[in-house]
Amino acid sequence: MTVAHEQLPLGNEQPGWTEPVRLFSCTPSRLGTWPDCPRRYRFTYVDRPVPPKGPPWAHNSVGATVHSALAAWWDLPLERRTPTAAAALVRSKWIGLGFRDESQSLAWGDRAADMVARYVAALDPEQVPVGIERTVGMATDALAFSGRIDRLDRRDDGLVVVDYKTGRHVLSTDDTRGSLALALYALAAARTLRSRCVRVELHHLPTGDVHAWDHTEQTLARHLQRAHDLAAEIQAAREFPAQPGPMCGWCDFSAHCPEGRAAAAPKASWAGLAEDLSPLE
Repeated sequence: MTVAHEQLPLGNEQPGWTEPVRLFSCTPSRLGTWPDCPRRYRFTYVDRPVPPKGPPWAHNSVGATVHSALAAWWDLPLERRTPTAAAALVRSKWIGLGFRDESQSLAWGDRAADMVARYVAALDPEQVPVGIERTVGMATDALAFSGRIDRLDRRDDGLVVVDYKTGRHVLSTDDTRGSLALALYALAAARTLRSRCVRVELHHLPTGDVHAWDHTEQTLARHLQRAHDLAAEIQAAREFPAQPGPMCGWCDFSAHCPEGRAAAAPKASWAGLAEDLSPLE
């Protein structure tokens, strides 16, 4: 037990002693949920038991399968780290939840397999990452942060945070630069592995695009301050109002939020899939 969390017996406080500040335990998802919608934050992290969620999303099934297959690919013997093996891993790990029907699931299984095969074809199978689905963590004066990084590379004199993306949203360097999660991953990776980590990358598998950003001490410090500010807001909150808008249709807790349902009708569980199923170029 660390001193920061130790409870001293009442009446034994030393002169000048002040009660230690309880660290706010968080992940990137927890911090990111608050500014999106305090009501959804309450449903996810405060209410117990957690209210029942809606049906699983097909695009999440695609993402989870791709992440699982890519992690398993690096565990294969070197001679088996091929595009063909990557595609086979996608098919063996396929999650067929949230799709309109079996036909749509099969079509997207083929697309995901092709997506992953094309991606690994550009990788050097001998350059094994430092971490695959690696959990990192750090403590600050206010936060106890932890998170899991898709892939952590060692290049030149430092570590590189790699985050896989499989959604239909077209990404840009601004997404990488502005990502609080990636910045916190970089800070936590540096502390966990005691190595410099300033470069973060988003790898968009549907297009094969890589969007990279090299942080400075100043930009990382700004992101960390942003995390501290969010934590302070959350800890001070006594109410958790909904923030109705178009995104409410994508909320897992739409059934429990009248304001959200009034703002946007719930989306079909396969609505997050790209409409174009043509082979990737």
